[in-house]
Amino acid sequence: MGNICRSPTAEGVFRHLVREAGLDKHILTDSAGTHAYHIGEPPDGRAQATASRRGIDLSDLRARKVEPRDFELFDYVLAMDSDNHDMLSQLCPAERRDRLFMFMDFAAGLDITDVPDPYYGGPQGFERVFDMTEEAAKGLLEDIRKRHLPHLA
Repeated sequence: MGNICRSPTAEGVFRHLVREAGLDKHILTDSAGTHAYHIGEPPDGRAQATASRRGIDLSDLRARKVEPRDFELFDYVLAMDSDNHDMLSQLCPAERRDRLFMFMDFAAGLDITDVPDPYYGGPQGFERVFDMTEEAAKGLLEDIRKRHLPHLA
C-alpha cells in the first residue's frame, strides 16, 4: 500500500537473489505502493532492521506510487494482497493483464495468498513477511529464468 514494509522487503530480497545469481544486468527490480502515503520515504525502520539482520540492505530504497506505465515497463507487477491486487487491476490496461500476479503465487511451498501488512504489529510480523517474501522471491526468479532467460539457465 504505502511501499515502506512488504514491497521494499520483497524488492530487497529479490534484488539480493538476482545479484547472487549474476543476473542483475538482465533483471530490473523496483517496488511501488498503491497509495501515496509515504512517497520519497525510506522503508520502515523495522523492515530495514529485519532485512539487515539477514544480510540485506534496504536503505537505498524510497517509496513511490505505482504508475500505469509500470505495466508497460515491467513483465511482472506483483500484488502483496488481494486488496492491492484489486487496485492494480483497475490501473492495468486490458492488454497487460498477463503481467499482474499475486506475489505469493510464486511461493511453491506455501499455501498463502496474501502477505500480511506488518505495519501495526510487532517485530515478529516483519520476520514473517521476510520469510514469506524470500520464498516467493525464489519462485519468481525461477519463473523468470524459465520464461524469459532460458538461455542463461
